[in-house]
Amino acid sequence: MTVIAKIDISSPTGHKIVRELEKHKRVVEIIYPEPIAQDEVIEETITIEEAEEYLWNKLEESYGVELRTI
Repeated sequence: MTVIAKIDISSPTGHKIVRELEKHKRVVEIIYPEPIAQDEVIEETITIEEAEEYLWNKLEESYGVELRTI
């Protein structure tokens, strides 16, 4: 049987658990996720300008008034 666990190693307890697991190399395989590069943009993200435009449009739909001109 295989068990998959996510351990937060930013806490002292999580770091201690991982160090203990690393001692048992015959039965434990630790896989560290690859960090996301700063220059990679996730497809679901939008720019701050797009978010602002979306907000103004939704407010205009809700109130029926162009709020940017007030």
